[in-house]
Amino acid sequence: MWASTLTILEREFGKASYETAIMLGISLLLGLIFGLIFGLLLYLSAHESFLNSRKLNVVLGYIVNIVRSIPFIILVVFTLPLTFAITGTKIGPVAAAVPLSICAIAFYARLVEGSLKEVDAGVIEAAIASGASKGLIVREVLLKEAAPGLIRGFTVTFISLIGFSAMSGMVGGGGIGNIAIQYGYYRYETGVMLFTIVVLVLFVQLVQWLGDLWAHRLSH
Repeated sequence: MWASTLTILEREFGKASYETAIMLGISLLLGLIFGLIFGLLLYLSAHESFLNSRKLNVVLGYIVNIVRSIPFIILVVFTLPLTFAITGTKIGPVAAAVPLSICAIAFYARLVEGSLKEVDAGVIEAAIASGASKGLIVREVLLKEAAPGLIRGFTVTFISLIGFSAMSGMVGGGGIGNIAIQYGYYRYETGVMLFTIVVLVLFVQLVQWLGDLWAHRLSH
């Protein structure tokens, strides 16, 4: 068993790791940028001292909630036309990054909103009373005060995407999850299945440790 496991891993694991890195890299980057923007808009549109736009808050809230309520596998199938329109294909790591990015944006947006709401209202009021502009308050007060929570939220998003990227192997996304399914499940290669599980567990532990360390250093 172990001889066949080593042969499969030598042939497939490098390629699978590269595909997983592509999926995670694209989705994490887009999730960080647009998730932060949407999370900020959700917070600012609900705050009377900033945008204070109920309509914008409700619309964004509905969009985020709808995306978060759809199971990832169903989201992958539902977004296939969009995926094909953007990437020109429905399979592969770049194609899988489209639904992963949508999921990451919606997931992180809510975590960003939650982190911003935890910022002490007194700090914001003091900044407003000092005459600082709204843009300056957002950059220098709100985001800096919420930084540890934003990092922890990003860590949770990262870990969730690791699991989702493994699931994308079921629909042609490739990656480490695809090895576990194609060899560990369909071909009964238990060694391959165990190896991929160990790799994913260790990777998640590493991401969590780095995220906690970064958040701790930003805490004050």
